Amino acid sequence: MSREQVVKVGIADFNVVREPNVIRTSGLGSCIGVVIYDLRAKLAGMAHIMLPDSTMAKGERMKEAKYADTAIPLLMELLKEEGGRSFKAKLAGGAQMFQFSNNDMMRIGPRNLEAVKKQLKSCSIPVVAEDCGGSNGRTIEFDPSSGIMQIRTVNKGVTEI
Repeated sequence: MSREQVVKVGIADFNVVREPNVIRTSGLGSCIGVVIYDLRAKLAGMAHIMLPDSTMAKGERMKEAKYADTAIPLLMELLKEEGGRSFKAKLAGGAQMFQFSNNDMMRIGPRNLEAVKKQLKSCSIPVVAEDCGGSNGRTIEFDPSSGIMQIRTVNKGVTEI
């Protein structure tokens, strides 16, 4: 009997898996972990998004997986190449890790969440579940065979959506 492999997604990175493998990312504070999946195809992609949009990029070599506006279209392209057709999304992260006065630029978590949802809407992908906000870090793991996202939250334990 084969054992599944855990495919890890780093910060500002993305990847795609098929069952029996699962996909995981750690260190979600203000970052958003977005999972786009096709349950019929037993296929899932995950992106660990750090910032809302690529206009914030500095330098010549932009890391596209870092931004909501570039990571989600690239992830969709990969999923379609792998045979995905009917997509849904689950989200986690977007915490407000530090308290600031009403400086909108420092509200990275909420701004990331808004940008990710905007991109998913433009791709006609419904968000079916989310665990976002608060002030705690998260680790998420997604199983493309069941569609279950397991969320480990600092000081809160494990939940599933």
